Amino acid sequence: MPCLNIVRNCEIIRTPRIIQIEGLFDLPAAKKSERRWHVKFEWPSDWSIGVIVGPSGSGKSTLARELFGDRVTTRWDWPEDRSILDGFPEECTITEIVDALTSVGLSSPPTWLRPYRFLSVGEQFRVDVARALLVNRDLTVIDEFTSVVDRTVAKVASAALAKTIRRQKRQFVAITCHYDILEWLEPDWLYDLGTGSFQAGRCLQRPKLELELRRCDTGIWPLFAPYHYLSGNILRHAKAFSLFLDGVHFPIGFVAWCYQPAKTRSGYREHRLVVLPDYQGIGIGSRLSDTVASIMAATGYPCRAVTSHPGLIRHRLRSPYWIVRAKGRLPSPVGTKERRRVSFKQIKGFINSRRRSQVRSTWSFEYVGPANYDAAKNFGII
Repeated sequence: MPCLNIVRNCEIIRTPRIIQIEGLFDLPAAKKSERRWHVKFEWPSDWSIGVIVGPSGSGKSTLARELFGDRVTTRWDWPEDRSILDGFPEECTITEIVDALTSVGLSSPPTWLRPYRFLSVGEQFRVDVARALLVNRDLTVIDEFTSVVDRTVAKVASAALAKTIRRQKRQFVAITCHYDILEWLEPDWLYDLGTGSFQAGRCLQRPKLELELRRCDTGIWPLFAPYHYLSGNILRHAKAFSLFLDGVHFPIGFVAWCYQPAKTRSGYREHRLVVLPDYQGIGIGSRLSDTVASIMAATGYPCRAVTSHPGLIRHRLRSPYWIVRAKGRLPSPVGTKERRRVSFKQIKGFINSRRRSQVRSTWSFEYVGPANYDAAKNFGII
């Protein structure tokens, strides 16, 4: 196992205050201060996520810069008055920026239009991570990872980032003093400067989230309206549900369905679906949509959903519970029983289509999964 010896020292300018402290605490007079680290580790040849963890002052940043040099990032400079979209490097396309923001759990387009200084601390953290992913595409190293955010947000953001890193087959290293996020990152290697121990292999597993679905009134919609990419209005007669996370005393998710009459096939459609920004990126929105769709399916009516959200499109294309009704911007519908296998690259192709004014950007799906009759009765749907 390779060894690494690191030495850091600095000159001590002897002043009256220095001499006083030496006298008060019986410190030997010294012309310089020196610290040494002797570390042993060897990360696996094939890995995606690594972590250097330890108490404050244990040498995490020093070790990281010794290993990764200028790749280590903390925070970025952002424009004072322009949106965060304009703060990304000019060489990044809008599709790449949207994909990066969505992949780290910041999936609310209205938030993207605001300057960095108007974002919450949790949102700023995710924007910084998204920019780091675009600037350092092969290997991303972030110092002080999750140090400035609420611990619940830190866990959710860590899980969202880990999901993205593994899906995109990239490499990421987190430098942190927080041990509570380790099982949410599920690292492939872990070096603990507090104990001097090194672990290789995914020995940690992400805890399960305890979620509770409740029937609610549309009156709580104003809590979620600022994060929805469409109109802030909601139909009062819509059947609404809220989602609660164990330990959080307010709803973190909201979904509403409404009846849509038609000449041929009347049915229900998903009217609004929002998860608060701090809890985006780990599939809560997709899970909420699937669950309520199964409840509405118990009515016997077709249940449809239209979206332009890349994450939801990706999920429904892979899910056996949804079929495509209208693909991307194409006007022709897809047959009832036909299953379309469409790659996410094709989705981006439609989004980047030059004929922007001639074709639609949304995808239409129909739920074909099992109906949850028991839940439908309990919630008063049937």
